[in-house]
Amino acid sequence: MTEPHIDLRETVRRRYAAAAVQVTEGGTTCCGPQAIEVDDNFGSTLYAADERDTLPAEAVAASLGCGNPTAVADLHEGERVLDLGSGGGIDVLLSARRVGPTGKAYGLDMAEEMLALALENQKKAGATNVEFLKGTIEAIPLPANTIDVVISNCVINLSTDKPAVFAEMIRVLKPGGRIGISDVVADDELTPAQRAERGDYVGCIAGALSFGEYRQGLEAVGFTHIELRPTHAVADGMHSAIVRATKPLTSDETGSSAAGDSCCGVTACCTAAEQADDPNSTVAEAKSASGCDCT
Repeated sequence: MTEPHIDLRETVRRRYAAAAVQVTEGGTTCCGPQAIEVDDNFGSTLYAADERDTLPAEAVAASLGCGNPTAVADLHEGERVLDLGSGGGIDVLLSARRVGPTGKAYGLDMAEEMLALALENQKKAGATNVEFLKGTIEAIPLPANTIDVVISNCVINLSTDKPAVFAEMIRVLKPGGRIGISDVVADDELTPAQRAERGDYVGCIAGALSFGEYRQGLEAVGFTHIELRPTHAVADGMHSAIVRATKPLTSDETGSSAAGDSCCGVTACCTAAEQADDPNSTVAEAKSASGCDCT
């Protein structure tokens, strides 16, 4: 029997694959592709007109998010940025311009159709400092300690394993790296059942964490300087929110003991955020090489 979370992930994948096909093959107006999201709470209307006008029409039409994470993250020249659930590529392309030729923007998506659309948009935009990757946000296909900024636009609420997403974000970030995320977040008093009453999972409502749950999830893997700020309502008691947090530079910032944080050739040993000190090694390889008994 198929596990419910696998069925749910496949439902999400099919929904966004269909959205990519809609932009690629149909749904056009006289002036270009028809935008998928027309609600003021979601989609390309959340970007400034001067940003939209500089991008391929298909990238703008495929925008499905609840905010503008490239503005939230305050990107700088030369930084390496990763967009979780990059879709048609709007945030990756905007990020690539902000980090410039000495920086790089990665996009990660699990839908082949969205990746194909994003690659076409990359060509049309002439972006050379961009790379799109296939995979899930619960298992990011990048080495540890390689990314300056992780962004995401209304995607983490769609994950069926949010603790894994948080652990992966802090793993790939360099010490001192940060997240700048737009996501749907629920008021703390709303139960999961009440959230589901306000919208379905693929519509970015039922799977949303509460503000308290989001903060606890980020703290559990070691993030500090956590900020969650609502920007606009998307349903009763549900908000589009800005989420910011930082990966500590040192173990002292996490409150972990030196022995617990940097033993066995890994940092954050025996926690959900553990990662090899050597980015070219896995955690298991690092522990084996050090002769560590910790598993």
